[in-house]
Amino acid sequence: MSFFVDRLRGMQDLFPPESLLFNEVEKIMKDSASFYGFLPIRTPILEFTELFDRSVGDSSDIVQKEMYTFKDKSDRSVTMRPEFTAGVLRAVVNNYSDCAVFPLKFMYCGPCYRYEKPQVGRFREFYQFGLEIFGGDSFLADLEAISVAYDILTKLKLKNFKLEINCIGCSKCKEKYLNAIRDFLSIKYDLLCETCKSRLNLNPLRILDCKNESCKSLVLDAPETIDFICDSCRSDFENLKESLDISKIPFAVNTRIVRGLDYYTKLVFEFVVDVGGSLLTVCGGGRYDNLSSSLGGPLMSATGLAIGMERIVKLINDQGIDLCIENGRKIFVCYLDDESRSFAVDLVFKMRKFGVKADYDIVGRGLKSQLRYADKMGYKFVSVLGRDEVRSGSVNVKDMSTGVVEKFDINDIGDLIRNIKTR
Repeated sequence: MSFFVDRLRGMQDLFPPESLLFNEVEKIMKDSASFYGFLPIRTPILEFTELFDRSVGDSSDIVQKEMYTFKDKSDRSVTMRPEFTAGVLRAVVNNYSDCAVFPLKFMYCGPCYRYEKPQVGRFREFYQFGLEIFGGDSFLADLEAISVAYDILTKLKLKNFKLEINCIGCSKCKEKYLNAIRDFLSIKYDLLCETCKSRLNLNPLRILDCKNESCKSLVLDAPETIDFICDSCRSDFENLKESLDISKIPFAVNTRIVRGLDYYTKLVFEFVVDVGGSLLTVCGGGRYDNLSSSLGGPLMSATGLAIGMERIVKLINDQGIDLCIENGRKIFVCYLDDESRSFAVDLVFKMRKFGVKADYDIVGRGLKSQLRYADKMGYKFVSVLGRDEVRSGSVNVKDMSTGVVEKFDINDIGDLIRNIKTR
């Protein structure tokens, strides 16, 4: 008989070893970002709907189809965050913009929510790791964000990933390009899919990103963003490319990258992985200098990126990458009777106090069952305490990977602890 409450479609439960892998990936990401000076920020999952309508753009699929939006008990329209950037910017404007010393460099990791069709590696509740830099006017802020992402993907040992970059220009450049795209696609209007027909006036850039094969073929010879950028945008883009070369970060210019959110300006970039001949985006980002002012805040330059955790974890599994993750279980102390049980409890708590991940039987198993449990749960060391050990004041510790047994003096626990912590 199945439990009467099932998991919601598009949500996921994570257990070891998958949850351990998620934790390790998150740790690598946070450690890398920390070395670049990024500090953690936490923002609410729930925000006023208007924040995402105005930032993400009412022409985007996210706003039109995918947001978890509802009225709260005060009859206010609220939304579970579909992405982080808008909420992080809102937090900065609310709390930091008048007194902060710029640039501000933040990192975050947590769940987002989009009501879209669940697919392999895509869920309705999904986790993002991301970075935001506020007040970095120079192209060097873009370099900084890209460098962290490159460092993360390298440390995760991902194979076949590459960086693609493009410049879509500042607001003035972008407007010229939007007009050119509208003119180009207007004569092909009848050949567009129904979704792209509605996009033509609202946000024609989204048509360039359409997955419909017919629309893909229609935009093959479309104007390119790079041909419409001003001298200032071009200079920044050239400087970024030169800096990437200096930093030994390989890249390719892809003039078809536009990103799906309305707020991007100037630089946009993606890290992609070749999966069976198709390119899978694992990290995307860019610059959004006008987002703050469009929300009623101060004019503030900004650069950011986001990495999809589920896609990264799936690639790690698919590519057979070993991140050498330990399950956190070091030593299991077995006992034979009441007297040795008390001794085992005392020994385990002493080891825990000095930083050893130790455990003991709490359900009253016999010795054989305790040993089977220790083996099944992957403990690196196992010790058995009985009357002889208690009376002699010694304990035998077995390394489960090598079978080697060593004897230690219980009354001088320091030697035992040093050996276990360093192995």
